[in-house]
Amino acid sequence: MRATAPRRVEPELLDSLPEDHPDALHNRRDLLLLNRIMGNFRWFRHHVAARFRPGDFGLEIGAGDGLLGAFLHRKRVLPAGCRIDGLDLGTGRPAEWPAGWTWHREDLLTFAGYGEYSIIFGNLIFHQFEDEQLAELGARLRSAARVIAACEPCRSPVHLQQFRLLRPFGLNAVSRHDGEISIRAVFRDDELPRLLGLDPESWLIRRRTTRLGAYRMLAVKKTPA
Repeated sequence: MRATAPRRVEPELLDSLPEDHPDALHNRRDLLLLNRIMGNFRWFRHHVAARFRPGDFGLEIGAGDGLLGAFLHRKRVLPAGCRIDGLDLGTGRPAEWPAGWTWHREDLLTFAGYGEYSIIFGNLIFHQFEDEQLAELGARLRSAARVIAACEPCRSPVHLQQFRLLRPFGLNAVSRHDGEISIRAVFRDDELPRLLGLDPESWLIRRRTTRLGAYRMLAVKKTPA
């Protein structure tokens, strides 16, 4: 795949499997390994949790197995009175999700509760949506949040090759297939903030691509002059 190839969203095998299918359970373990290698949880801890103000409510979209929220809760990084709720259509409330934090089992494209949340973030979720869906989602997020953040892979032949080098670490067939599909569907340069409709006149946008293949975006709404 050339570096200039456009993003291409394709179905992932995981979406067709029941939550308790052995391949789905194995995939969750593989995703935890990938998150550790990419340093995603640490990034959310240092760059997103630090943006909470007393009384803020946060929302993790596509919260999946709940391990990111559980990690942030365990590290006690939020100011008093803050909480993070989870939103995911595919899974019920995970056992790891902290008590006192709400879990919404709803479609994030039609979820009506965004207005409650000042900080909205997602890990390995935005790439699953077509450009038109990201525009729709962005309109919902922009109307509510002060901070929008994302961790994704980066669409690059180098990072695709890096991912293929992980096969000896025991990634199963679902993880290998979906990982390559994901890398072809993710972002480069300013694609994600642009697709979400984040105007640089209104948002301070920071993007970074790491050597280990992470694409990170942190957008903070500017205070009116």
